[in-house]
Amino acid sequence: MKIRLVLAALSLSLCASALAETRYVSDDLEITMRSGKGNSYSITRMLSSGTPVEVLEIDKDAGYTKVRASNGKEGWVLTRYLMKTRAARERIADSEKQLAELELEKRKLETAMTALTEEKNSLNTQLSSLDGESRKTSQELAEIKRTASSALAIDSENKQLKGHVVSLERQLQTLQQENEGLKDRTARDWFMVGAGVVLLGIIVGLIIPRIRWRRKSSWDTF
Repeated sequence: MKIRLVLAALSLSLCASALAETRYVSDDLEITMRSGKGNSYSITRMLSSGTPVEVLEIDKDAGYTKVRASNGKEGWVLTRYLMKTRAARERIADSEKQLAELELEKRKLETAMTALTEEKNSLNTQLSSLDGESRKTSQELAEIKRTASSALAIDSENKQLKGHVVSLERQLQTLQQENEGLKDRTARDWFMVGAGVVLLGIIVGLIIPRIRWRRKSSWDTF
């Protein structure tokens, strides 16, 4: 008995849930296009919801509108079934299509943004590397400038020293020339002195015998 009650309760619960389920009426409808203004006229064509038609004439009293279909066929339809805007189903389809396109465009933009972000990060890395290389190059350039400045100073000192050496060499050459001149003059002086001494010796040698001869002669006269 209890089992039957439980089964019955479950059945009622399932029926209630099925009855409580929400449903929607389909908008895929069709209207009749007749040869005249009224249901007594024959149906010339069935027009699906959303079909575009050209309005030719409106009979407000009868509630009918004469239209022309895209194939050129004309007829009368109930005015209340005509809308100035496209069917909601088509508008929704267009909106869904646009949404899908926007989603696709969004994905493309996100992909492009990701690529740009990665490129930006890569450029930042390269920029950091270039900045480091720039600082290193600046340091090397400063060192080169200091070295060049020292080299220029050394070169200037070398030139000054070379000029001083050249000046000293010239002075040395002058002194050597003067020394040679002094040697030559000293040699000449010594030669002249020697010659004078020899000449003096000759003169003395010539005079002394005469003096002796004169003395002897004077002594002989006594």
